[in-house]
Amino acid sequence: MKKNVLKAALLLSISVVMTSCFTLTYSVGEGAKTGVVVQEKNHYLIYGLAPIKTSDPTKMAGGAKDYTVTVQHTFVDGLLNAITGGIYSPTTTTVRK
Repeated sequence: MKKNVLKAALLLSISVVMTSCFTLTYSVGEGAKTGVVVQEKNHYLIYGLAPIKTSDPTKMAGGAKDYTVTVQHTFVDGLLNAITGGIYSPTTTTVRK
């Protein structure tokens, strides 16, 4: 019994350590040129199923024709997700003009 609990704890800890932060990057037009960076948080509930507030990359670009958008689940976002047990799941949107 003790051995099974130890194995389960080991597998659980390995699965937590092996998780990674996801990143989605796409370019509009020819991509970023000037190096100006704008960041906003996206707020979701229940593992991302219910959006509360999401950013609009087009508005964040401020009328620029060429920019790069990156949506990522950073370490801090993952930490907040883990602390709340998945109730609150933020992501970060970065727009490089």
